[in-house]
Amino acid sequence: MLMPKRVKRRRVHRGRMKGVATRGNTITYGSYGLIAMEPGWIKSNQIEAARIAMTRSIKRGGKVFIKIFPHKPVTKKPAEVRMGSGKGAPEYWVAVVKPGRVMFEIDGVTFAQAKEAMRLASHKLPIKTRFAVKGEENIKGGEAK
Repeated sequence: MLMPKRVKRRRVHRGRMKGVATRGNTITYGSYGLIAMEPGWIKSNQIEAARIAMTRSIKRGGKVFIKIFPHKPVTKKPAEVRMGSGKGAPEYWVAVVKPGRVMFEIDGVTFAQAKEAMRLASHKLPIKTRFAVKGEENIKGGEAK
């Protein structure tokens, strides 16, 4: 699963996910993309599950690009531990995704293959997504132009 090799701080604040994505909102590497329609945290194992679903769907033909990376650690205290005594240890890593962010791209396959692969990948993710073709991915506040 994806996670940073090393980090400056092991425990970070939760933050907030307001607004739309201003970076990573265009399809750059592939011909087709999967775009987030709502904000959320995507766990590293969900990214991996989506990647596996896509590569199996296109039968290892074409190329899959993952454009999100889980930089944020999410901590959790062990079960049945009293309140206090500091913050818990990092449990898993998440990628913070805002509406309009291109999460996955595919190239070297047909439109129908790409659409089916992205459909299977979207079922592995905890947020609403939409399929897009290069050049038609513009999004404003969750609504397509």
